[in-house]
Amino acid sequence: MQLPNKDNGVLKRGAALKGDLRVLNMKLISRIVADVYAGAMWNAMAYGDSTKAHTKKNPMKFGFKPLAVALLGTLPAAMFAQHATADAVVTLPEVTVKSAVSSEKLLLDEPSTTASRLGLTPRETPASVTIVDRDTIEQRGATDTQEILKSVPGVTAASPPGSAGSVSYRGFGAASLTQLFNGITVQYDAIAARPVDSWIYDRVEAIGGPSTFLFGAGAVGGSINYITKLASREGDFTQTRASYGSYDTTQLSLGVNRRLGSGEGVKNYFRADVNRSASNGYVDGNKREAWTSAFSLLTDMTPRLSHTLALEYQSENVDRPYWGTPLLNPATGDGRINPDTRFKNYNSADGIYEQTVKWARSLLDYRFSDATSIRNTLYHYDALRDYRNVEVYKYNPANTAVERSASFLQRHDQELIGNRVELTHKSQFVGKPSDWAGGFDYSINNQTRFPRSVSGTVSTVDPIDFSTEPFFSIAGMAPGFNPDRSNKVTTLALFLENRTKLSNALSLVTGLRHDRIDLEVTNQRTVSATDPAYFKQTYNPTTGRVGLVYDITPTANAYVQYSTAADPPAGILTTASFSQVRDFELTTGDQFEAGSKFEFLQGRGVGTVAAYEITRKNIAITDPTNPGTTIPVGQQSSRGIELAASLKVTRDLTAQGNLSFVDAQYDDFVERVGTVAVSRAGNTPTNVPARVANLWLTYSFTPELKAGIDARYVSSRYGNTANTIRDPAYMLYGAFASYRLQKNSSLTARIRNLTDEVYAASVTGTPMFYLGAPRTFEIALQSNF
Repeated sequence: MQLPNKDNGVLKRGAALKGDLRVLNMKLISRIVADVYAGAMWNAMAYGDSTKAHTKKNPMKFGFKPLAVALLGTLPAAMFAQHATADAVVTLPEVTVKSAVSSEKLLLDEPSTTASRLGLTPRETPASVTIVDRDTIEQRGATDTQEILKSVPGVTAASPPGSAGSVSYRGFGAASLTQLFNGITVQYDAIAARPVDSWIYDRVEAIGGPSTFLFGAGAVGGSINYITKLASREGDFTQTRASYGSYDTTQLSLGVNRRLGSGEGVKNYFRADVNRSASNGYVDGNKREAWTSAFSLLTDMTPRLSHTLALEYQSENVDRPYWGTPLLNPATGDGRINPDTRFKNYNSADGIYEQTVKWARSLLDYRFSDATSIRNTLYHYDALRDYRNVEVYKYNPANTAVERSASFLQRHDQELIGNRVELTHKSQFVGKPSDWAGGFDYSINNQTRFPRSVSGTVSTVDPIDFSTEPFFSIAGMAPGFNPDRSNKVTTLALFLENRTKLSNALSLVTGLRHDRIDLEVTNQRTVSATDPAYFKQTYNPTTGRVGLVYDITPTANAYVQYSTAADPPAGILTTASFSQVRDFELTTGDQFEAGSKFEFLQGRGVGTVAAYEITRKNIAITDPTNPGTTIPVGQQSSRGIELAASLKVTRDLTAQGNLSFVDAQYDDFVERVGTVAVSRAGNTPTNVPARVANLWLTYSFTPELKAGIDARYVSSRYGNTANTIRDPAYMLYGAFASYRLQKNSSLTARIRNLTDEVYAASVTGTPMFYLGAPRTFEIALQSNF
């Protein structure tokens, strides 16, 4: 898109804008720098800010600090704007206007921000890349982020409260995956990536296998990126959704995008997305209410310069959270539950989970030319999570009573602040296109946890007819939070990517990243040899990717790649203890992958296939000669195949599906059992299914009426590293029918778990089954204006 030149009056408006910005500089910059920078940056970055116990933050206030940090990112705008040439003809980034029709093909030709910073599409990337766009989210009725992940080949996810971000991908669990929020890792994915209502998200992207070279330590099994809706230049529109379903589940959603003002010069676009959901829950006594919202302001300051201020707020309150269902004895082989306990809740009568999450981002984009651009992202994250629960339930040997234990009071107080600079440049190498992307990312992540627990049995109850106590009536438990460890993770990363066309058909894609990670842990409780008052560890991982993509035909290619990753030896750095990391280096992981992306049947079908092998080395294991200590010599591996396809079977019938096979195992792993070191070599990691398959069929009866069915298969998984307990494989079915009432409104009825299958969404080592939802019904009205 070409902008008018000076003959059309842009020069005059540009001069006026430059004058306004000079006035802004003179009057405001000194005040903003003094107040915002000193108040927000210093307080947010200063070590110890999150280490002291404090009263719970007001969930109705966004708070000064995240907003101030985001506004701080606008300061360079004035400097860039003064140097922008007003009469230059500049090509703005291409804007893609999507129709309201749901996606019917795998998205191979839409640029992905997760797989590369070069703007490559999945077809151009030597890796398995999945994009689940907004149309697909709505078509499949995905109500939260974990529901969206069902569209990614091989991924399983569950939300038991103690590890609500549990995801398995390519044979690895949440601790070895990176779950990103708009390309930012909070380094606490197993907790921070709990399901969020999907309304505020534009799409979810995933890349399989080691991807530390993109986003930092932790991405051995893959990276998943949840991308929020932002203000759009596409025009004014309003979106609404209202739904009601089983267990009094309700959702009210509103989305608004507006251009502010109609004059020339600076252009502003505002977007707001707000969602409120509530449910009485399918388990006794369980209730949930959540608010999620996202607000953004896009400002085109000059033809070259734009700024986006993006804010998010999430509040979730869960009464009497469900932690799982106990297994009947003997708890070996295929786990069994008493059918009469399917909806029983053994938690305390007033158990809770509460969280408040706030995000602020300042995105400043400047285009030096059509070939060169830069983006600065200043970001701030603040989260407070509170738990008050009795978490473990186990049958007595005769299966006549349930023993309740593990009363646990916990608070997580986490704050992350950082800045990322990304530069992209399109160039030539011996006459062939050669594109570059590089930059740096600096962040400080502080987290303090406040655990209080009481060991031993809380009570023993009848499995069916029982009542439970108020939490603070438990002997030894009292209100109040006492800080334990405070972890500070400071990361400075440098990264570089390149794609060079070696010929018209062959491309070389490479990436490199070097991190300096400083972990500092302060113990605020009793000091011991295994838990010192303070310790510091520094890591310097270098990771990368090299891959080739060969275009066999214009619609089919093949690729190969080798990539590496780095990962903590045990645990997560933001919560790691001295005994977990000691003086160990990060573990290393690498992957070999080969695959193909292609169209078939004259473009009616699109498919992908990938084969991979991943090895993670130097994981912490029990020392066989001294079971009281750990050593970093273990190894875990996985190898597998993933397939995905979409097909326009007839004019009215569309089919999409994916299938994955994975063989994951511990190659070398020793576990301490009591005082004995026991080898688990050859065993399968927990909650890793060998096979996962999904199928979606959609049929359009008329232009107004369409219906569909879906099926999901997950094979059996082990619940412990000893592989003595597993859940049975399960198959889930769903169905929907949608009728377009008028041009921009539709009414959809949906049934999930059509056969009312009893299945485990996750298996714990207690052992317990965290059961998935029973059959549910939903009716929803959605409108777009």
